Amino acid sequence: MKSHQREIKSFFYSQYFSDGLRMSIGILAPALLMLKLGHFDEGLTMSLGALCICTIDSPGPLAHKRNGMLMGNAILFVVAMITGYARLNLIALGFEITFFAFLFSLLTVYGNRAASVGTCGLLIMIFMMDRHVPPPQVPVYCLTVLAGGVWYMLFAIVFFGIRPYRAAQQTLGESIADVANFLRIKADFYDSRTDIDENYRKLVLSQIQVSNHQDAVREILFKSRVLVRESTAASRVLVITFNDLVDMFEQIMATHYDYNKIRENFENTGVLADINAFLHLVADDLDNIGYAILANTRPEKLHNFDLRLEVLKKKIDEVGADENVSSNLILKKILINLRDLSKTITNIYKYYHSKASDGLVQKINDVEYSKFVAHQDFAPHILFDNLTLSSGAFKHALRVSLVCLVGFITAKNFSLGGHSYWVLLTIIVILKPGFSLSKQRNYQRLIGTIVGGIIGIVILYFVPGKTAQFWILVGLMIGTYSFLRLNYVVSVIFMTPYVLILFKFLGLGHLNIVQERIVDTLIGSGIAFIASYLIFPTWEFQLVQESLEHVLTANINYLRKVSDSLSGREVSVTEYKLARKDVYVNSANLSAVFERMTSEPKRMQRNIKDLHKFVVLNHILASYTANIASALVINRPQNLHPDMQKSVKKSIAVLREAINRMAGKVEEIKPTDEPIKPLNHPQEILPQPLTADENLMKEQLGFINKVAVDLAKITDSVLR
Repeated sequence: MKSHQREIKSFFYSQYFSDGLRMSIGILAPALLMLKLGHFDEGLTMSLGALCICTIDSPGPLAHKRNGMLMGNAILFVVAMITGYARLNLIALGFEITFFAFLFSLLTVYGNRAASVGTCGLLIMIFMMDRHVPPPQVPVYCLTVLAGGVWYMLFAIVFFGIRPYRAAQQTLGESIADVANFLRIKADFYDSRTDIDENYRKLVLSQIQVSNHQDAVREILFKSRVLVRESTAASRVLVITFNDLVDMFEQIMATHYDYNKIRENFENTGVLADINAFLHLVADDLDNIGYAILANTRPEKLHNFDLRLEVLKKKIDEVGADENVSSNLILKKILINLRDLSKTITNIYKYYHSKASDGLVQKINDVEYSKFVAHQDFAPHILFDNLTLSSGAFKHALRVSLVCLVGFITAKNFSLGGHSYWVLLTIIVILKPGFSLSKQRNYQRLIGTIVGGIIGIVILYFVPGKTAQFWILVGLMIGTYSFLRLNYVVSVIFMTPYVLILFKFLGLGHLNIVQERIVDTLIGSGIAFIASYLIFPTWEFQLVQESLEHVLTANINYLRKVSDSLSGREVSVTEYKLARKDVYVNSANLSAVFERMTSEPKRMQRNIKDLHKFVVLNHILASYTANIASALVINRPQNLHPDMQKSVKKSIAVLREAINRMAGKVEEIKPTDEPIKPLNHPQEILPQPLTADENLMKEQLGFINKVAVDLAKITDSVLR
């Protein structure tokens, strides 16, 4: 397992620290440069513009960042101008806050990047509402803010251009670490001391993390023309490593069996402990590869898997020779999966040591990468179509606008000092589309502000030197932006003393500022918390039916690929991988809904035990389907029995019937008894005696049918 020293180093090599460093430099540089030139006030104004634009600088393709920051700068200038004049009249300012809070919050319908552009607009509006700028100077002030935003955009583009592969390396390295963690949890199923139900819970949480990181890697790799189309060894190795990583994750998912039965049959043989130990060694090597990619070095192999596999094979053969033990066929299948995992690990090591990487070109070009990433549509009708209370985005935008208006009125009447914008800032940071996310962010903001305030007071009292305070401020600033996406509560703990020290440098005091910030945060948190309960609350049970339908549809599509292969139709690797990706992504989304529901009030946790059963059964179904699909689509065995296709068709019909019942359709789809299409050769139509492997496949298809039936039953219970 990773040592603490390696974990610390991994953080400093990660995209989180890299982003934090880039954002801190981009925000600080204008102020420091203008200070040297004797125009510190203008420098602070430029830094304000850079601070707003940096919210758009999230991981992703350079083109998306550039377009987002261009739009952000346009909004930055327009909103700053409007706010600069609207602040002269409280009624006009209140109207502006309500309108812009609604408009910019509604941009979530266009995805995360557009949502961050909206956040940029909200930030400059909030920062400008208490800014005392005389009307004649408003245009010049807004142009200075825009200059800061443009500076940050150019800085971020140049920063990315210097090392175009670095962001992809960092995201890939972190994704590999997630798969290693997933593998360790999977390995624990072979440890009799592990509670199987609790381990499934951990596995589901880990799968969410893996899915999110793999989507991030796809965004950077497959939407970047530089990385996919370039013929350099660095770009080829990154893409092919990710391909193998995704295939490896499928192998890990596919190694699913009845763990209770396996423990019952083989616990006393000692083989399960060896399997568990081997999987942990593979995870260690995965971590080693991920760390090397983060550190931009060549990974060196840690273990000789071949020797350990030989020892394990002998033990499995001995188990098969023991007449008192059940058949060792399952153990042999596990051994095959372990060999496949070790081969994939070995291949990845070779990519970073082989000089002849040209052989990877054909493999890369054969894959249609554009199909594996989502493409956001920015058509205006999407915005107008969401102007209805049936839209979650509309309800969220309406809630934010109303709460911001209440927060504005409250701040103007009850705020302790001249920084009433902190109330609104707290509200827009806390309020999220779902209750559970808002609740989590609320606690994190409160804890971080209180703890950070105490740390800030300690620094200001016990570190009197301005030079020392400045370098502490820089460190706190880097920590703030480094942990912003990694751990929000830690980010706020860094942010609060950084703001307090900054205000001390600006001559605004410190003890009164601490008190004011904590009180304003409490006011904003209280308003946001009450609003998330009372104003158009969005509960996770409202999203369950849609998530279930997406998961069942994805499983049906995956099973259809299996059915097509059984009927003799050639299924391309791209078709197979797309179906597999849809299952994993939708399964992770459903698991995320379940996890968020657990943090909601008990009265809103509708049928949560049944939903947990569905999540586990869905994971089992996906694992068995992956096992079968891998054998059929990749290995393409011949002489398959016609009953196998009938079993798959029954499973598809059962899942389709469950979807129809969710949609309110009363008719039932009966399993079809269509004649089986001829296979590739006429002589293969007649069923042949089944081999041991084919018998096992038939059993697994039967088990898939049983799980499909159980899923259909539990679907009714979840939606009761």
